[in-house]
Amino acid sequence: MTQDKLKTEFAPAERELIEIINDKYYALLKSPEITKIADSVPDMLLVLNEKRQVVFANKRLAELFKIQKIDDVLGLRPGEILNCQHSNTNLGGCGTTIFCSKCGAVSAILKSLDGITSVEECRIIDQNNNAYDLKVWATPFEFEANKYSIFAIQDISGEKRRDALERIFFHDIINTAGGLLGISQVIKENPEEIADFKDMLFDVSSALMDEIQAQKILMQAEQGHLDVSEVPINSIDLLNSVKNIYSKHLVAQGKNVDISSITTDITFFSDHTLLKRSLGNLTKNALEAINEGQTVTIGANQENNLIVFWVHNPKSIPLDIQLQLFQRSFSTKGVGRGLGTYSVKLLTENYLKGKVYFKSNETEGTTFFLALPLKTSEDLQYDKL
Repeated sequence: MTQDKLKTEFAPAERELIEIINDKYYALLKSPEITKIADSVPDMLLVLNEKRQVVFANKRLAELFKIQKIDDVLGLRPGEILNCQHSNTNLGGCGTTIFCSKCGAVSAILKSLDGITSVEECRIIDQNNNAYDLKVWATPFEFEANKYSIFAIQDISGEKRRDALERIFFHDIINTAGGLLGISQVIKENPEEIADFKDMLFDVSSALMDEIQAQKILMQAEQGHLDVSEVPINSIDLLNSVKNIYSKHLVAQGKNVDISSITTDITFFSDHTLLKRSLGNLTKNALEAINEGQTVTIGANQENNLIVFWVHNPKSIPLDIQLQLFQRSFSTKGVGRGLGTYSVKLLTENYLKGKVYFKSNETEGTTFFLALPLKTSEDLQYDKL
């Protein structure tokens, strides 16, 4: 293997030969205490060598991943078993990308190999856009003069989902409901002024329904129960609708939303609700990022057989945040609030069969792109054949 193939952006990329790994596996297997303890643990448990490769795994891991024989995982690293989306980005595999520098699992393993017991949380999105929140324990372990890490993995995705829903409910929905209650109280005390508040009452009620609908769509999407209904959509009409909604949003006070003058006017087929939801999330995030007096610009262009929507704001995203965007529980707004970009990625890539990506720097600001197959009525008829 050439030096170029072993380059890494974080943890060492080198691996032990499979023959050495097999020898270590059989040495561990000869210790009945190790096998008994490992198989008594209800969570996934791995023993990793100094190169972070699996040299032993318990039955729980085999059950969850339907592994027929241990040879299927020997020599792999944890992210490669979990099918992490970054595990095959570099030839060095799990732990060698710049994104891995923010991974709790890699961090815990490296600490344990330095002799420090570590407990971390880890967010992983796999190659199929399934999101996992994990709690990991990494413990130093020596056996027959070899240094290892005992690595245990607990799936806490359900706990994180409940926590996120509770926080969103108590923060966003109750805040909106509180605004609705306040308007109702004013109308109750001053019924002659109802005409002055009717538009505000409608806007706040719509916002409340929007928050509830957003959570319903996300839950259905994660459970795989979301139906896609493709209808004709005009790019200009869609962008105008997003602009009208978010120009009046609370996060837009003192800020602007404009439609780019170079936007292409084109009609295509997609799911209107999911696409509008995704563009709306990106627009809302952009508005939250900018200062008063600044502008979010939205637009769309045709690029070959794609229609590409974009949402731009003049602020850049710090690198450490860029590396964690699209992860389910990550947010700059506080613990449990990170569902915006994650839901956009989930809806766009799993249901609309498109792609979400971004670029961000201090000179040009930040632009999120949402690219979809440019389906016409003829394409839709062909799909139904």
